[in-house]
Formats: sequence, C-alpha cells, structure tokens
Amino acid sequence: MADEPSPRARPAQRTVAIAIYVLAFVAFAATASDEIFAKHTPFNHFALLAESWLHGRLDLAGEPPAYTEYNDFAVHDGRYWISFPPFPAVLVAPLVAISGSAESTRDGLFFLVLAGLAPSLVYLALERLVALGLSRRTWQENLTLAGVFALGSVYWFSAVQGTVWFAAHVVGAALAAATLWASAGAASPALAGLFVGLGFATRTPLLFLAPLFLLELGRVARWDPRAMLRPAARFAAPLACIGLALAWHNAARFGNPFEFGHRYLDVVWRPRIDKWGLFSLHYLGRNLGVLLASTPYFGVKGAPLAVSGHGLALWITSPFYALALWPGALARHRRAFYRALAITAALVALPNLLYQNTGWIQFGYRFSNDFAVLLIAMIAVGRRRLGLVFGALVVVAVAVNLFGALSFQRSGWERFYVFERKPNIIFEAD
Repeated sequence: MADEPSPRARPAQRTVAIAIYVLAFVAFAATASDEIFAKHTPFNHFALLAESWLHGRLDLAGEPPAYTEYNDFAVHDGRYWISFPPFPAVLVAPLVAISGSAESTRDGLFFLVLAGLAPSLVYLALERLVALGLSRRTWQENLTLAGVFALGSVYWFSAVQGTVWFAAHVVGAALAAATLWASAGAASPALAGLFVGLGFATRTPLLFLAPLFLLELGRVARWDPRAMLRPAARFAAPLACIGLALAWHNAARFGNPFEFGHRYLDVVWRPRIDKWGLFSLHYLGRNLGVLLASTPYFGVKGAPLAVSGHGLALWITSPFYALALWPGALARHRRAFYRALAITAALVALPNLLYQNTGWIQFGYRFSNDFAVLLIAMIAVGRRRLGLVFGALVVVAVAVNLFGALSFQRSGWERFYVFERKPNIIFEAD
C-alpha cells in the first residue's frame, strides 16, 4: 500500500486547534451533570490542597469535610493529607484564592473548561509530525484522530467527572500531548522537559514519557554523544527543577523525598498495600484482566447489561486502538519514531499494570488516559488508511463512550453498574 501524499495547503493550525477546543468543550459540557456547574464536586481534593497552601499549611486543618466521605486521604502523624501529585492544585489555586475557600470553588467546572485542551494539543502534535516527515496524514485525518481521542476513548467519561482522580487525567492527557509535540524531532528540549516534569507532578506514570524525547534525540543526532549533550541538558534542567520541588514537598510532609503519601492512604485495601506494597507483580494479573478481559455483566436484574466497578476492557471502549499495533511497512525514520512511541507507551503503562488499584471505580480503564495520546500517534505514523473498518470501529467507540459519559456516577443510571462491596471481585459471578 503506497503512502498518500499530504496536501500542501493546510488551514492554520491555531484556528483548527481552537475549533477543536470549542467543539470538545461543548460536547463535554452537554454530557456533564448539572451539579458540576452549580457547586464543588464531593471529591475536591485539589481545591482542598490549594486551600491548605493558601493558609500556610501542607496538611489539612483537621479532618476532611464530611461531604468527601473521607475517600482517598492519607493519614500520617495523626493528620490528614492530600497524597495526589500536586500540579492540578497549583492550577486551581488562583480560583480558590478568588473564591475564598475550597467549598466556594467550582472545581469540577474548572477542570471541565480545561478538558478541551488535550484534544486540541493532540491535533497540534499530529500536525508537527507531518511537518517533520514522521507522518503523512492529511489535516482532516489528524482532525479525525483528535476527535476520536476526545469522544472515542475513556477520556470522554473522565473529562465530565471533575473529581480528583479524573481531574488529574484531564491535566495529564494535555501534558502528554504537549510532550509529544515538544519531543517529536527533539525539536523543543526545554519544553519537553518541562511538560514531562509537570506530567510527573500530575500523574506519576507520566515520568516515563521521558524516553520519547531521549529516543528522538538519539535518532536525529545519530546517537552522537557530543551532538546529544546540550539538548539533553536543556531537557533535563526543567525536569530536575520540578523533581526537586516535588522532593521537597514530599519530604516536608512525610519525611521522605520519594513518598507522595499514597502509602498512607486510609482505604479498604490498606492490608494488601501493607503486604505487597503499592507496586508489585502480584497485581499484574488483576490489572491485565481489567485491561484486556473485563466485559459487561449480563445477569443483572433490571438492566440489559451492567458495567463492573472495575470498568470495561480497552478493546470494548476503544476498539480502533488495534490499528496502532498494525502500522504496515514504514520508512526507516518513521519506523524508528513508531518504535519510540511504542516503547514509551509500554513504559507509561507498566506502573499502572503493577499498581495495587485497577482504577476502581471507573467506566473503562481510565489509566489508559496516560498513554492514549501515544496510541493515537502510532495510528497517525502508520500507513493504514482510516477507511470503512476504522470508521466502523470509531462509531462503536463513540457510542460506548457516550453511554459512559452520560451514565457513570449519574443519578438514574445506577442499574447499569455493579459496584461490588469487595473490590477484589472483577468478573461476573457464575
């Protein structure tokens, strides 16, 4: 199959990116709950962390508010702490300062407004791949892929939640797309390091985006150490600064620069964390089971089907990702870039696959938001046409994720979900 040449005339990237942002925001806003516009979310941990900073504290002043149901707080030294990486709290802090308190801050609406950034940045990154000769997609194909990321993946249901876990995915996906843009061709070393660092300060697995830049640098510099030294230093400098800031924040709270605080979470699976740790091969089978084999429940009374609290497998929510694994024969430089994307995606996925939590509670495998941008890029770099088969898979994906966006954690849709009291139960009982 021969490559189709890319048309020379392409619309202004900024114009298309703004249009993508607006359309994505409209879609997300139309499928979000009414509550997200009216008040703060029940799990507004980032706003609570920002409020603590504004009062000169690193811990919460006393117990968490009752509306949080004490869900996912760290307990250490007799005090309560927010253990999630803090960059989203940095973003929401000005709004908390203006509003006067976390409870007066509509944190869900704030992150809903940010949710359109990731799809627009995906488009800009894919267009840069074309400019660098790493992709031959038309601008319409890149627009389609950005739209598929927004509405054909678990990013959609994540974008309309606003709560702490999903707010991190909204920010993290935007930073992953920005990292792809900056890393392609090793074109923007300092920005790539900045985006990786901020990604790490949002979702810790995003630290493993770093090899994408390093592999690209090696490719364009032909692995000449002298040619690689200065760009590598420019990449490392902002990443190191952010790492040091995070280390200070961790040490000031928990006495350990490498401890974000998840080890102290007061949660139902505390015993398994104590026994196996936060990351272990012990969890791999369970996580692969969710990623690859978690299907709907069909024996539920009152509904034609129901989704486990562990969510649906990736091939159900986004079957078009199969094209990422089937790129076709590529030119040498594109093959090297595709390989860098695949290696990086695997490295980003690995910490989640070894993590003690499957992502529960979720509609689909939400941790895939960490590497979804890379899978989209792998499709863009590949030679396979975005034809009828791809279109059919996208229709299925959009329909499935529309259901997730409308129904997950939404009043009146409870019968379509099975949230077991024992999170270890993943598959439907015999």
